[in-house]
Amino acid sequence: MKFLKVGRVAIISRGRYAGKKVVIIQPQDNGSKKHPFPHAIVAGIERYPLQVTRRMSKARSAKRSKVKPFIKVVNYNHIMPTRYTLELEGLKGAVTNETFGEVSQREEAKKTVKKTLEERYLSGKNRWFFTPLREYIQKWVLSDLLGREEAWERAMRRSV
Repeated sequence: MKFLKVGRVAIISRGRYAGKKVVIIQPQDNGSKKHPFPHAIVAGIERYPLQVTRRMSKARSAKRSKVKPFIKVVNYNHIMPTRYTLELEGLKGAVTNETFGEVSQREEAKKTVKKTLEERYLSGKNRWFFTPLREYIQKWVLSDLLGREEAWERAMRRSV
């Protein structure tokens, strides 16, 4: 697909990481032998950094600024692209198809992604990427993508 390019920010709509923001590292429009469907290798944030205020000590603010990343191969049907992009040169070589073959390679790739994302967060760029989706938007996106309007209505009744 033309618009699912390297650096495009998307939201995962299904599975364990549903509602989490990801950045596309390597799109594969034709699929591969292992994954015979259009997919993308993505890196995302499993646990977002917490809010930091001026009153907090440096140690506490450093602890709250940590990011827990994940890397994943995702079917195009399960990601929703956004208008945002993220320039991450350090990730292009770090995560490839071979990364998912061995656990140690996967852990090393996650460490690289974590370092890159934390540097990006501390620089103050792309602030939207490092904030979780608001709860009502997350419920709306997921219910809309799953085609469950009654789930959306129930969620809105509970949150009010």
